Amino acid sequence: MSLMLSMAAFALASSISPGPVNIVALSAGAQFGLRAAMRHVSGATLGFTALLLLIGHGLNEVLGRWPWLTESIRLAGVAFLLYMAYRLARDDGRLTTNKPILRPTMRYGALMQWLNPKAWLASVAGMGLFAAAGDAPSVWRFAAIYFVICYASLACWAYAGTFVQHYLSNASRLRWFNRVMAALLAGCATYLLVP
Repeated sequence: MSLMLSMAAFALASSISPGPVNIVALSAGAQFGLRAAMRHVSGATLGFTALLLLIGHGLNEVLGRWPWLTESIRLAGVAFLLYMAYRLARDDGRLTTNKPILRPTMRYGALMQWLNPKAWLASVAGMGLFAAAGDAPSVWRFAAIYFVICYASLACWAYAGTFVQHYLSNASRLRWFNRVMAALLAGCATYLLVP
């Protein structure tokens, strides 16, 4: 039982701590409401769990043989986060325009996890700690625990975003909020640039 508690503690510390996916969940909850934000939460959780399972079932060995691949993934993830920060910072805050609105989607949430260096680090570290031998029962047990905790953690961030939703009904406040979220994303990306 203590191994499962250790797995749960690791999953909670990794999932609830601020990061790019959490910030987008918060922003989605604030801008689109909890129901829409849960699409992002579901996609991000499924995407992370798939990544975790692949790492547990052997991708870890591939990344160990070709360290340049890990570095490429990290740099692509940082570039993606900076692009998202740029898009948020440039948003003018107008709620009724002819421009398409980027609503949260499951696909976007899953893609975000695959391009999120924090997700890769958590997957490699977690599987290294709890399923280093690669035996299937340990990999699946850790992934199941992580799935539940990741989903709940991201949902908490999305729910927290709903508390500021009524403040964002005017363009200047939404613009300010988007720029704060952009700065947080850029900060995450910058932090992840440090090897």
